[in-house]
Amino acid sequence: MPIQHAVLALLRGGPSHGYELKSAFEAAVGPQWGALNIGHLYQVLDRLSRDGQVTSSRVAQDVKPDRVVYTITDAGTAELHEWMAAPTPRTSGYRDDFFLKMMAAARSGDRDLVASVLTTQRGHLLRELRNLETLRRDPDRDPVVRLLLAAAARHVSADLAFLDDAEAALVTGDQLTAIRTTPRATRSEATTTETRAA
Repeated sequence: MPIQHAVLALLRGGPSHGYELKSAFEAAVGPQWGALNIGHLYQVLDRLSRDGQVTSSRVAQDVKPDRVVYTITDAGTAELHEWMAAPTPRTSGYRDDFFLKMMAAARSGDRDLVASVLTTQRGHLLRELRNLETLRRDPDRDPVVRLLLAAAARHVSADLAFLDDAEAALVTGDQLTAIRTTPRATRSEATTTETRAA
C-alpha cells in the first residue's frame, strides 16, 4: 500500500531522517500494520524528492556518517491537503484469496469440504479478533492507534458475518446444489465460441 502521504503527514510536524520516520510511522499506525521496511521508506523518500514534495539536506554527526534530513515542501503540503480532501476507495476492490478458495470448495459440490474451509477461516479470524481486542485494551496506547485497532476489529467482525452467510447458503441451505449443477458450456459450444472469436 502506498505510504507517501503518511510520510508527508509525518514530515509536516518538522524535518526528520529515515529511521526517525520509520519509528514515528510504526508508533502512529500501531502494531496491526507491521514493521515498515526501511529500504521501502527510502524509495518513497527518493520519489517524493524527485517529485519536489520533499527536500533533503545532510547533517554532519560527530561519530556516525552524515545524516540525511528530509523537509516537506509547499508542493508536498499541497499534495497532502489534496489527498486528505479526497475520498478513499478500497485499494484492491473486493478481490480476496479466500473468496477464490470458497469458490473452489463450492464448485466441488462437497458440503464437508465447504464446511471445513469455512471452519478453518473462522478459527483464524477469531484468533485475529482476540489479538486485536487485547492490543486495543492497552491503556497506554495512543488514542488514534486504538481507533485503528477498533477499525481492524470491525473488518474482522464483518468477515465473520460473511462466513455465517456463506455457511447458511452453502452448508445448511440448498445453494450448493445449484452451484454444482450450473450448466457449463459443452465442448462443442466452447469450440463454436472460439471459432466465432477467431
